[in-house]
This record gives sequence, structure tokens and C-alpha cells, in this order.
Amino acid sequence: MLVRWGSRVPSVWNEMSRLSREMDRLFGEVSATQRTGVFPPLNIYDDGESLVVKAEVPGIDPADLEINATVNALTIKGERKRPTADDKASFHRRERSYGTFSRSVNLPQEINSGKVQASYKHGVLEIMLPKAEESKPHKIEIRS
Repeated sequence: MLVRWGSRVPSVWNEMSRLSREMDRLFGEVSATQRTGVFPPLNIYDDGESLVVKAEVPGIDPADLEINATVNALTIKGERKRPTADDKASFHRRERSYGTFSRSVNLPQEINSGKVQASYKHGVLEIMLPKAEESKPHKIEIRS
């Protein structure tokens, strides 16, 4: 059987791509942070008055976290300490990492770094970054 060059090759790749998308949908797509190993994973959103950052830092004592904010950047540093049982234990699987970490992100608009607040609950660090007055939208009247 003769097959014209190119007639099946794209369809094979298209089918593999479709299969990959279906597998992602079926098993739940692995987040970008899990693929790249970026820690801590975080979400940043705008609530109108502030930028809100939620970072997942389970198993880390808030005393071991450091937050630094400038007008246009945020840095979260910390350490996940190794449990003392690790020295005596015989592991069958070890997937949780330990040690220091640092994550810096540029913010989409300027903030008032002097009014930043942070809270920690159930392994989620929430940072409220109030927008700088210059960054907030101002309604402008049109004169006729």
C-alpha cells in the first residue's frame, strides 16, 4: 500500500496531542509549579483595593518565613526543617523536600509597602498588598 508523504504524519501527531490533552483532563493537569519545582506555589489577584497573594506553605512554621515587599516586588523566604525522625527512619519513599527557599515576583502595579499585612492559616500564607494611591484608577469627569 502506498501512502502519500505527509498524509498520515500530521494526523498521528494530532492524535497524540489529543490523547495528551485527554489524559491531562482525566487525571487533572499538573500545575506549572509542580512541573518546574517552583516553591511556594502562589496565586495573585486584585480585589480592587489591594493585590492579594496566597502562597501554599504547608508544614512550615510562620516564624520560619520572611516577607519583603518593595513598591513593585514581593519576596517570600523560608525554611522547611527536616524532622528529627529522619535520622532513625528507614524510608520507602521520600518525596517531601526540606531546606531553604526563596521566591520573588514582580507585581503588576505599585503597592504601598508600608501597609502590607500577612496572615497564616491552615498552611496558606495570605499577604495583602494595598495598592499605591497612584496605581488606583481615578474617575475622570468629561466637561462639555
